Amino acid sequence: MRLYRFLSGSDDSAFCHKVTAALNKGWHLYGSPTYSFDARKKAMRCGQAVVKDVDGVDYDPDIKLSDY
Repeated sequence: MRLYRFLSGSDDSAFCHKVTAALNKGWHLYGSPTYSFDARKKAMRCGQAVVKDVDGVDYDPDIKLSDY
C-alpha cells in the first residue's frame, strides 16, 4: 500500500525536524514544498507532502499514518 501525508507547520526549526523525522522513518518527499502567509496568525506556514510504500499491509481508513 502507498501512504500519503501532508505535513504542515510554522516556518521554524520544528517544521524542519518534523519533515526530517518522516524522512528518517522511510517517507519520501512528494512534490514541491508550499509556503504561505497565515494572515490570522501573521506568520509564515510551510507544507510538504510525503509518501511511503508499506508491504504486507492493507489500507484501512482508521490507520494512524504517523505510526509508519
